[in-house]
Amino acid sequence: MKILLALRVIPIGTGDTSLSSYVAEVVKIFEKRGLRYILSPFNTSIEIDDFNQLSDILKEIVQTLSSRDVKRMAIDISIDVRLDKEISLVYKIESVERKIMRSSQHTSL
Repeated sequence: MKILLALRVIPIGTGDTSLSSYVAEVVKIFEKRGLRYILSPFNTSIEIDDFNQLSDILKEIVQTLSSRDVKRMAIDISIDVRLDKEISLVYKIESVERKIMRSSQHTSL
């Protein structure tokens, strides 16, 4: 069973208005672990196998950012657990796209 989650990590008190270098550090953690993820402007969605994996990921994020002298961070997590069938990030996106029946008239980024 895959567990889907949207994760947002906000370093606080960095003294810089740009947070992209911190986001990059977190994304490197996902890549190192071989996780499927989708980066968006406000959060990153990832697929995990179980809640123990989530705990390990959170510990690594906190350790990594604290090594960059981040003294405080806010972490928002939204979790999607579906028990009746296997889901994935790609499945969820494709499901919505099929329903809106993308056409050449539709504009997106």
